[in-house]
Amino acid sequence: MSTITLKKVKIFLSFLSRLCVGLLLFSTLHADGKLGVEEHPGGYVPLDVPFLDETGKQVTFRELMDGKPTILTLNYYGCPNLCTPQLNDLAQNLTRVKLSENKDYKVITLSFNPEETPSDAFKKKANLIASMKRPFDANAWSFLTGKEADIQKVTKSVGFGYEKQPDANGMAQYLHPAVLVALSPKGKITRYLNGIEQLPFDIQMAMMEASEGTVRPTIAKTLLFCFAFDPKNKTYVFAAEKIAATVLSLILGGFFLYLVLTGRKKQPSEEKDA
Repeated sequence: MSTITLKKVKIFLSFLSRLCVGLLLFSTLHADGKLGVEEHPGGYVPLDVPFLDETGKQVTFRELMDGKPTILTLNYYGCPNLCTPQLNDLAQNLTRVKLSENKDYKVITLSFNPEETPSDAFKKKANLIASMKRPFDANAWSFLTGKEADIQKVTKSVGFGYEKQPDANGMAQYLHPAVLVALSPKGKITRYLNGIEQLPFDIQMAMMEASEGTVRPTIAKTLLFCFAFDPKNKTYVFAAEKIAATVLSLILGGFFLYLVLTGRKKQPSEEKDA
């Protein structure tokens, strides 16, 4: 291998190393902030924390669940990106599952933005119910708002990590994952469904298992994160640094292994030529 080629390889490897270290450092900072989902299967959500529903009435999870398995979604109603397609997908899936809402299961959507109000919840609920392709009992799906301390009691219980990042206009935007959490009638966390799109069958099975309190492992699916606008750099930030760092590390390791193997193959032939 020529001196020029070796020099280029060294420069390339050095660049990749610095890039990987930088990405890993950045992902560690987010990990310290617990951005993402730290699953707590078998754990419990608090059932008696007070929230306001879309009508402004004070309610608790215990009252809303009414002894039935429940799908919990954590969103915020002003989300410009991930939340809307996730909730739209859920709304359509709920019309396809072979279960009866309000009889076999309930749904709770909790806003983790403490600045949102029952009015925001009401508008979001009205739009979603109107989009559904069959008559749906609106009483089965509650949209909640609450105080930050009360919201965090729920988000921490399910391991849901999010980060507030104001946009250029000072409005609240959040980096957050997309996930549905299946709860048993007693509030036990029985399954996590990651991503913005689900299969009606998976939701149906999650509710049937939750009704019996059966804890199931997470269905393998990439955990998606919401984009958030960075007003300082005027760009959108994507919270997937761990994946990028892992991929780059694998590329680096594979390239290094290739160099070692090709170097060993060439060494005997170079000795024969000498």
